[in-house]
Amino acid sequence: MAVPKKKVSKQRKRKRNGDKKAAVPTLVACPNCGDPKIPHRVCPTCGTYRGEQVIDVEAL
Repeated sequence: MAVPKKKVSKQRKRKRNGDKKAAVPTLVACPNCGDPKIPHRVCPTCGTYRGEQVIDVEAL
């Protein structure tokens, strides 16, 4: 069984765990309505994707 020979310092532990935080999602403005949306996804506000109406938001 692997047992550490020395104590792991706070600095070394924090360096290792520094990349574990959650990333903030990238948002872009919808060209149709201007509301923020995730890139390469259908706009949840107006239902358009690349200038075409894909889903009917009012029906949902």
